[in-house]
Amino acid sequence: MSLSEKKQEIIEDFSMLEEWMDKYSYLIDLGRNLDDYPQELKTEDRLIKGCQSRVWLNCELKDGALFFTADSDAIITKGIIALLISVYSGRPREEIAADDFLWIEEIGLKENLSPTRAGGLVSMIETIKRMASPSS
Repeated sequence: MSLSEKKQEIIEDFSMLEEWMDKYSYLIDLGRNLDDYPQELKTEDRLIKGCQSRVWLNCELKDGALFFTADSDAIITKGIIALLISVYSGRPREEIAADDFLWIEEIGLKENLSPTRAGGLVSMIETIKRMASPSS
């Protein structure tokens, strides 16, 4: 599935859920379904700065693509990072670095989060972009 198809799928999934409580439940389910994150990767250098909750993000380059694994100690935050990595993991770094991340605006995620969680979302996006930048 292409990046644009994956983003469109997420937009459609969110548009089918009318109430934000249902959308939060969807995020919680994504977080619960996230692969187990190894305890040995829960290191300071993998913590995303700017998140109120603790969020660990690991990135590996394999065959020209970036693969992300993540965990958080907060269930909504874990769902948010799960959503992001479901879209971007396994994609070439150039594709991730060039993306505008506007689909997040389309689903209304940022404006329906508390200010601290919205700030954490921005930090997650910036970290993924930084990991995808050619200088990383």
